Amino acid sequence: MKKYLAELVGTFVLTFLGCGAAVSLNCGVDPASVVGTAIAFGLAVVAMAYTIGGISGCHINPAITLGVLLTGRMSVSDAIGYWVAQVIGAILAAAVLFGIVATSPGLAAGTTTGANACAAGQVNGFIVELVLTTLFVLVVLGATSKTNGATNNFAGLAIGLSLILIHLVGIHYTGTSVNPARSIGPALFEGGKALADLWVFIVAPLAGGALAALVWKIIHPAKEVK
Repeated sequence: MKKYLAELVGTFVLTFLGCGAAVSLNCGVDPASVVGTAIAFGLAVVAMAYTIGGISGCHINPAITLGVLLTGRMSVSDAIGYWVAQVIGAILAAAVLFGIVATSPGLAAGTTTGANACAAGQVNGFIVELVLTTLFVLVVLGATSKTNGATNNFAGLAIGLSLILIHLVGIHYTGTSVNPARSIGPALFEGGKALADLWVFIVAPLAGGALAALVWKIIHPAKEVK
C-alpha cells in the first residue's frame, strides 16, 4: 500500500506544481512562460524521484507504468494499483489548484488548471504526444535499468531534464502531457476543449509507453554494462 500512496503523492506534486506554474505564468503567452513551465515540470520530477523513488520507483505517470509492465519489471496487479493512485493524485491536485484560482481569479489569466488541448487539431496532437511520450518513457526505462551500468545512479536527474526538453518542444502544440493522469485531473475541472481532446492525452501517451517498451526490449543490454 505504501508504494501506491507514494505514487498518489508524487503525481499530486507533479500535477500541482507543473500545472500550477503553467497557470501562474500564463504559459504560452511568451517564451519565458514556456521555459518556466517546462522547468517546473522537470524539477517536480527530479524532486519526486529522490523523494519516493526508493518506495515506488516514482513512475507518477501511467505511460511509464505501462512501459515498466511491458518490459516485465512489475506485475499487472501492481500496475493497476499504480494507475488508480496516479489518477486520484492528479484529480486531487487539480481540485486544489482549481480552488486556489477560484478564490483569486485575477491571478491566473490563462486556464484554471493548466489542462491540455490540441492547438492544431487532434491528429496533430496525437502524433506529438505519441512521439514525445515514446522518447520520454525510453529515457525512463534506460536510465533506471539495472543492466545499463552506473547510469541509474542519476536516473532522477536524467528523467527530469528530459521532461524539460520534451515540454519545450510540445507546449506549443498540446501543452505537453506525455502523462494520462496529469491530463485527466485538470480536464475534469477545465471542461470544454480540454475534455473533448482528453482521449488524445490518454491514448497517445499509453501507445507511446508501449512503443518505448518495444524499442527498449530490442536495444537493451542482456547483461550488466560495466
